[in-house]
Amino acid sequence: MHPKEEKTLVLIKPDGVQRSLIGEIIKRYERTGLKLMSLKMIVPSIELATRHYYEIGGDAWLEEVGRKARAAYEKKGLQSPYKTNMDNGQAVLKANAKYLSSGPVIAMIWQGNQAVELVRKITGGTEPLTSDIGTIRGDFTLDSYTMADMDQRSVRNLIHASGLPEEAEREIKIWFSEDEILRYNLVQDKILYDVNLDGIKE
Repeated sequence: MHPKEEKTLVLIKPDGVQRSLIGEIIKRYERTGLKLMSLKMIVPSIELATRHYYEIGGDAWLEEVGRKARAAYEKKGLQSPYKTNMDNGQAVLKANAKYLSSGPVIAMIWQGNQAVELVRKITGGTEPLTSDIGTIRGDFTLDSYTMADMDQRSVRNLIHASGLPEEAEREIKIWFSEDEILRYNLVQDKILYDVNLDGIKE
């Protein structure tokens, strides 16, 4: 596959929708030259939200998320309320699924050169408080792991963006059927990808 054909999944989470940031978020991705291949608004069921998180990583993801959560508690001098990393991971999964299914979500597929990495760069780090200024999360929200942990909820960070190309392929299939993905040409593709720029002059 040519790098220009790489696709990634982006979800504007319920807090992004409720903050009226849909247009601003889309603009950030669109102005880089990424192509929007599909878009829909959906209120995910708890089953769909759970599938989104669990199906990509499975038990290994639960174990790792649980390990990170335990380490975060210990770093603060606290003890995790869960006996095992798996129990901790299950609690994170439940909180994430509750958050993602709490209201309307905008699901999108973006395509372009190394789309996964580019979207992650534009989006910013997972924790808004430590995300760089200039990223979506760094500019538009202020939540932190500390506040989320105190309130026993998921961090509200506006967006989900696929982490790896192979993750993106699996996630796209969870949210979109093949016939929902459009294939079309944009004039800007000539500037971005035409090797000899043959299409500019009349």
